[in-house]
Amino acid sequence: MRERLFLALAILSLTFFASAQTADELVQKNIEAKGGLDKIKAIKTIRMSGKAVFGGGFVASAAQENMRPNMVRETFSLQGMTAVQAYDGTAGWQIQPFGGKKDPQFMGEDDVRDLLIDSDFDGPLVDYQAKGNKVEYLGHDTVDGDDALRLKVTLKDGDIIYYYLDPDTYLEIRKETQEFIRGAVKENASEMGAYKPVAGVMYAYSIASGPKNNPDQWQTFTIDKIEANVPLENSEFAVPASLKKDESKK
Repeated sequence: MRERLFLALAILSLTFFASAQTADELVQKNIEAKGGLDKIKAIKTIRMSGKAVFGGGFVASAAQENMRPNMVRETFSLQGMTAVQAYDGTAGWQIQPFGGKKDPQFMGEDDVRDLLIDSDFDGPLVDYQAKGNKVEYLGHDTVDGDDALRLKVTLKDGDIIYYYLDPDTYLEIRKETQEFIRGAVKENASEMGAYKPVAGVMYAYSIASGPKNNPDQWQTFTIDKIEANVPLENSEFAVPASLKKDESKK
């Protein structure tokens, strides 16, 4: 009996070690598949521009700009109006003219969660331990009938991202997020493809995303152009002066 128990514990320990080791190996393979850590770190700013197609057939011009270490600005333009969401490394703010709000507003803690994920310049897998993230390998799964390798990333704030890697290229083909907000769970998903190199780093040129359980509400972002190391200023991401004035009056 003791021998069987010892054997079972030994197998469990080896399984756990292999799983942890495999998770780290897959992270490294993903980084190498993208171009390697040196080339990834050599990019200081990035600008993506293209078209976003929403449910119902609405087509908008869309763009995203990122600057190290954790600034992001996303814009959508349609019918002469432009919506903005930005994070300056400390606070998130937005302009939502389609909802009748043409003046800048601060984003609440709940609303800014998606933007915080987008603000991570290299993504949660790069330097994941230093960022306080935890990565687990969950084995094989399927995406649209094809084999995929599934990684679970628990972020420092407790939110969870599931990455599905192509077993041949080790690039992400699907991402699922779970955000825990006020006792509720918000679930979104994204599917990525059409990878091309930019400054030696692989980027997806096609991204479809939306509520995990409601594909009818998904939007597709088709990227026409990605520019690396373009000149960007902190002011492009900074909270507008009008908001700072309003905040100082409180």
